[in-house]
Amino acid sequence: MKKPQWVVEKEQHKRKAAAATVWLFGLHAVRDALRNPDREKLKLVVTKNAYDRLAEDIDKSGMDPEIVEPRKFDVPIDAQSVHQGAALEVKPLAWGSVSEICLGAGEGVPTVVLLDQVTDPHNVGAILRSAEVFGAEAVIATARHATPETGALAKTASGALERQPYLRVRNLADTMTELQNMGFVCLGLDGTAEVELDDALADLSGRPVALVMGAEGPGLRQKTKETCDLLVKIPYKRDFGSLNVSNAAAVALYSASKR
Repeated sequence: MKKPQWVVEKEQHKRKAAAATVWLFGLHAVRDALRNPDREKLKLVVTKNAYDRLAEDIDKSGMDPEIVEPRKFDVPIDAQSVHQGAALEVKPLAWGSVSEICLGAGEGVPTVVLLDQVTDPHNVGAILRSAEVFGAEAVIATARHATPETGALAKTASGALERQPYLRVRNLADTMTELQNMGFVCLGLDGTAEVELDDALADLSGRPVALVMGAEGPGLRQKTKETCDLLVKIPYKRDFGSLNVSNAAAVALYSASKR
């Protein structure tokens, strides 16, 4: 019996995911990955200078690095990347399910961030860093039309990628509904909303909160807006009221962390 097309595509996706690797680069990103016992490490390429700076962590990781001359630093990353003489090939991290992570072990009331088709790895990396600083349980993005783990994301995250759960889901609206069934209130960040974020949070003392953010320009998709419990805005003082999504995430996470 011939398999349905959706089954074939699902199996192909699983095989592709199993074969996928990521090249991390930069001293901070590589050091934190070397220190992460949950990170499957495949190949380490370093210059002599980078090796000297990472020697203790390399030794503890048990890896046998390839030490190369700076002019022969040949790894599959963008030629313009600031790699600082260190690159590490790894498998993507497997964090677990939404239900396992989002009611996790953090202190205080759980907070998560959902990203609606945010594709810039620098923005996502900065959001992961803010999420770690302000104690969010997870950052959640879609499996498609969102940035995967990349070296640029890891470098911008400055190590947070190794510690801050970054989950990828098939359908953002379905995941929002799952979170709502777990007791989360989904607050969609929208500059045209009438309710201010702090006012909404003041009414949600003791409730888990999911902060939902869209890409710059398009913002939240219509289905995402409709699935939110409430649309909120970050107030602004002057006529220009638009923040970069990573800056908006930092402000929103700080506000949520004060509850």
